[in-house]
Amino acid sequence: MKIVASIQARMNSSRFPGKVLQTVCGKPLLLWQVERLRNSRLIDEVIVATSKNKLDRQIIDFCSTNNIKAFIGSEDNVLDRVANLIAENNAEIHVECFGDSPLIDPELIDQFLGYFLKRGKIDFLSNTLTTTYPAGMETIVYYGSVLQELNAKLPATDPLREHAGYNITRFRKKYFIENIEAPSWYYYPNLHLEVDEPVDMLLITEIISYFEKLGLEFYNLSKILDFIRLNPNLAEINNAVERRWKDLKK
Repeated sequence: MKIVASIQARMNSSRFPGKVLQTVCGKPLLLWQVERLRNSRLIDEVIVATSKNKLDRQIIDFCSTNNIKAFIGSEDNVLDRVANLIAENNAEIHVECFGDSPLIDPELIDQFLGYFLKRGKIDFLSNTLTTTYPAGMETIVYYGSVLQELNAKLPATDPLREHAGYNITRFRKKYFIENIEAPSWYYYPNLHLEVDEPVDMLLITEIISYFEKLGLEFYNLSKILDFIRLNPNLAEINNAVERRWKDLKK
């Protein structure tokens, strides 16, 4: 059973243009994220899902230079972009990732994938329906065929086509959807390990720089949270940023 992780990435972010190629410790955020995902024991392939917008040529060139597979699709119709990526790459199980989450934990993803595979009857598994994990640790797993089905059925004018897997959660009577809440040691719903605005780079840079100085090639969410507990002021750096994704939960 082929498991593919895709990263939605584009240059034309309204609040922070070009954020996915911002550099920390000599490496673009997108490369940090790809390398972390490649530490997964269960993901077979990592693909960057970008768009036909000419600005995203920078992402395509970056992927080519760094031996990363890229898929090019619609800029605004993200549902169609990701569904076509799934079809073209024969992804039976899809792990949906976002370019604003450079510190995503592949160990956490593997835990979710293991649960998804053992449970057997789930169409969609995530930790996003309620916010309990730190933002930036969104883990979303579903069958590729489910998203392709929705892409074929939803009207082309549906405004929520700007999202991919979120559309599955709209049909809870049709699909078996399950949410996992964070255990107490991961319960940090107000910690933002994501990059929405430039101020978020300050926290991400502090974290990456700290582990780079230690010489660690990989560090999981537990280690990141240990660092935050020792330096609680860091969590305040970007707490004032308004997070648009919270509107989807209302």
